[in-house]
Amino acid sequence: MIFETKRLLIRKLQVVDIEPFYELESNPKVLQYATGESKNLEESKEDLEQLIARYTNKENDFWIYAIERKADNEFIGTVALVKDEEGNDEIGYRFIERYWGNGFATELCEGLIQYCKSVGMKKLIGCVVDENVASAKILERFNFVAIEKFISDDIGLPETKYELNL
Repeated sequence: MIFETKRLLIRKLQVVDIEPFYELESNPKVLQYATGESKNLEESKEDLEQLIARYTNKENDFWIYAIERKADNEFIGTVALVKDEEGNDEIGYRFIERYWGNGFATELCEGLIQYCKSVGMKKLIGCVVDENVASAKILERFNFVAIEKFISDDIGLPETKYELNL
């Protein structure tokens, strides 16, 4: 376990996560504000295996974890903690569409901030596509401050970069 909240458990990805991981990675709605195209099952398996392999790399700065619902041990999404181009700790998350609207993203963000403080991080970054109003509201709720507006190179949409000093 990496950390937990009242309803969620954050843990390392496992090979047995492939079905819900594929559901997450193959849904265009989930990926509409993210880098990358929808993936087929084989591509999802390859991605999952690569993400799992990163856990043993001492130089890894690209951590993707599973979000599991405690009530039934159901895999409901992923959370990212990665270094951006400037060496900042950037957060991100994705939820399987059928779990949207249950307050999980807000709960996850609060727990993630606490976790990052506990391991000594000093600042978090979050980049949100401007159309993704729900995610922007979550970051603002936890006192992230908008510091930059830009058009993303990868998806070509207007984004806002947020920062939170811990």
